[in-house]
Amino acid sequence: MILWFTVVQVVVAVVAGVLGIVLGLAGRRPSDLSVGGLALLELLLIAQIVIAIIAPLAGNPPTGSLLEYWVYLVSAALIPPAAVVWALLERSRWSTVIMGVGALAVAVMVWRMQVIWTVQVA
Repeated sequence: MILWFTVVQVVVAVVAGVLGIVLGLAGRRPSDLSVGGLALLELLLIAQIVIAIIAPLAGNPPTGSLLEYWVYLVSAALIPPAAVVWALLERSRWSTVIMGVGALAVAVMVWRMQVIWTVQVA
């Protein structure tokens, strides 16, 4: 993984998460702003999938478990679309909070992926 790209993903996920929670607790339903944050996060996760495929071929293999890394990455990539689908089906203020919590979960998962890739020894 690339450290600066990981930091960008974590920052975007935290901003989208806090925004979703604040908007939801303020009574706002899902909007372009709250869904757009998760859409941007999903684009970054798709880019991370491409990076994870290319990095070992370019001489940057993970030091931890590759299987564990991919489980985290695939799971993290599934959370934003699932949260958006849920939010668009329910369309209440709590669905906006759910999108925020989903984004915060992705932030934790992305940082864990960075740890698996760079710190652990298999």
